[in-house]
Amino acid sequence: PLAKPSGPVILTVTGAISATNAPGKAEFDQKMLEALGIEQLATSTDWTDGKPVFEGVPARKLLEAVGAHGKTLSAIALNDYAVDIPIDDFTTYPVLLALRMNGQALTPRDKGPIWIVYPRDDHPELRDPKINDRWIWQLKAIDVK
Repeated sequence: PLAKPSGPVILTVTGAISATNAPGKAEFDQKMLEALGIEQLATSTDWTDGKPVFEGVPARKLLEAVGAHGKTLSAIALNDYAVDIPIDDFTTYPVLLALRMNGQALTPRDKGPIWIVYPRDDHPELRDPKINDRWIWQLKAIDVK
């Protein structure tokens, strides 16, 4: 069983999950996400200069925490933009649910509160334009299918 959020909910996970803390969904505040374990990833992006250092939760840890058992997930942004991502991306690569960039908390003005970041410098096959479409920022929800 998941704890209940004590702060503002920044991420909601629905769909094919086995662990919830609200009817039919798992809600996370920032403290709950950080409790899953923070890791760092330095990688270039098409939207930033240089090679920023991102800090956040490995996406696979979130999937494990909610007991995700699907093949795909739909990642949904604050503006309701959505993209389908194969769950294999999160289990094959150390994809990050970034909360900070270069030590600064991500806000909705700069792609926050959560930005899905791929380790493209460590895995050249991730420099594909179709993968760029999966770098969703202002992430608010994930629906596991």
